Amino acid sequence: MPGGGSTDEHWHKVEAELREYRSGPNEECPYYNCHFEGQDCSLCFCPLYPCLDGALGKMVLTKKGTEVWSCEDCYWIHRNDVASEIAKRVPATSAPPAREFLDGVKGEVASIHGLSALPIMVLGTTSGAGKSLITAALCRLFSDMGLNVAPFKSQNMSLNSTVTPRGGEISRAQALQAVAARTEADSRMNPILLKPKKDDVSQVIVDGRPYRDMDVPTYYGEFTEGEGVEIVRRAWEFLRRTRDVVVIEGAGSPAEINISDREIANMRTAEIARAPCLLVVNMEWGGAFAYAYGTIMLLPPERRSMVKGIILNNMHGDADCLRPGIEELESRLGIPVLGVVPHVEHLLPDEDSQDLAKEKGAGTLRIGVIMLPRISNFTDLDALALEGVKVVYVKEPRSLEGVGAIIIPGTKNSVADLKWLRQTGLFDAIRELRGKLPILGICGGYQMLGREIIDQNGVEGDVGATWEGLGLLDATTRFEAYEKRTLQVTGRLAQGSGEVRGYEIHMGMSVSREAPLFILNEQEGETGEGSVSADGMVMGSYVHGLFDLPGFRTAFLAKVPSTVPRTAAALDYDRSVEEGLDAVAAVVRSNVDMERIVKILREGLD
Repeated sequence: MPGGGSTDEHWHKVEAELREYRSGPNEECPYYNCHFEGQDCSLCFCPLYPCLDGALGKMVLTKKGTEVWSCEDCYWIHRNDVASEIAKRVPATSAPPAREFLDGVKGEVASIHGLSALPIMVLGTTSGAGKSLITAALCRLFSDMGLNVAPFKSQNMSLNSTVTPRGGEISRAQALQAVAARTEADSRMNPILLKPKKDDVSQVIVDGRPYRDMDVPTYYGEFTEGEGVEIVRRAWEFLRRTRDVVVIEGAGSPAEINISDREIANMRTAEIARAPCLLVVNMEWGGAFAYAYGTIMLLPPERRSMVKGIILNNMHGDADCLRPGIEELESRLGIPVLGVVPHVEHLLPDEDSQDLAKEKGAGTLRIGVIMLPRISNFTDLDALALEGVKVVYVKEPRSLEGVGAIIIPGTKNSVADLKWLRQTGLFDAIRELRGKLPILGICGGYQMLGREIIDQNGVEGDVGATWEGLGLLDATTRFEAYEKRTLQVTGRLAQGSGEVRGYEIHMGMSVSREAPLFILNEQEGETGEGSVSADGMVMGSYVHGLFDLPGFRTAFLAKVPSTVPRTAAALDYDRSVEEGLDAVAAVVRSNVDMERIVKILREGLD
């Protein structure tokens, strides 16, 4: 039936689906997920079949040699937004509607939710230009327009990662951008994540799962030119088929001439997605016009033409003083400056440890966080700012003077950072404070608080080696396999009241002889997690985000031996993030020509 309407048998199934329409996946179906995880299965039998749209399907030959329309690779009808819009417009009649009517419905819905996502890419002149925040703001602004938006960063290097609802590991920056886009985080939003282990070696996470460790020559000499680019292409293809708009973030600079022919995080991704690009410059660093001009002029002409606008970011003071420079830059490059975004104070998570200030938050109560060389998931501490405390990052023993509590955060290499604690004297300094103030270890920090770390297979260090821990908790950690536990968790405090919500993301397993810190909800029932010493002053847990809800924040700070008056703020950290995203988006909307950006988005590279 390549040229006509649906058969009576097919329409009978469509009619039944329309009468009992329920949006969402049918995970009990033996064929789930025939298209993609989380798909809307409500219209399994497409009422538009056969649409004969080459963007959604193709003609194939059957075994009998006859042609039939195949939409095996069509994701469009299984998007929640598309399926619900079609169900509103197509009546559940006993006879199939005329083809002209169905074509009209398809056209109406396609005008709202396109057959393929429109891409736009945010590049930066340098790391720290503000790409992540501008990308998040654009995700929120496009979402405010009623569009189905997703962020995308083909390759990110960061130790600040999190876990998606489906158990994949991605950069925390892309997870924040997913929140901005009001969508569920997905590993395809960050298909390649590099987590540095040494100066020239990183663990490579592919599609949310540990792949293998690579040094720089292997990564750029083999991976990016082969399977790496296909991983990026595959992830982009999925997002293209399931969204209205994809806001792509670059990495570092697109004009790194030493790797421009091999990198896959910037212009190669823009070429795959055919994305018009915006270039972001950090005004605070000085030399902004030189950064912008030099970056664009270092690009070859064909890539230079893909840059459609410049955003001057993080401006202190009156932007009017930039007018002569802006006019000269536009004249030299033929590329418009779309706006000047002022410096914005916010409590949104930092992306990388290079963004960490010496102190964060306000108040007189100081919490000392050990600034491990390989610190990871430091956004665990951001929620403490809701309690009116000041977070101080500590690199030497004398900096522990006057702190009310100590936190040893996560790390990419527990063994290496445990050795660093000894070298700096912090190992003995922390031990001496045992019982005098609360000490908390999170993930790798929890492993260090135990009696010993045993590495049977050299996952963290030497094969078969054992390292003495701080010994403040009666727990032992073993690294036995190149496997990582990644999942989201919920639960409650084991002692007292209060809920906890977060995620686990770690190698190695710990066995504790102490009382549990939390009781987590798992499929097999409740289970104890973490450790707390008999006097309650030393605590350890694998749960990242443990401060995000007020229960544990309040319980932890109540142990601080301080006379400083403080009012506990019973706030959900997630709510503060939403408010922060709205505030940043509002600033971008007020200072950037969004009408011009929408026009760039719709015109693309054509």
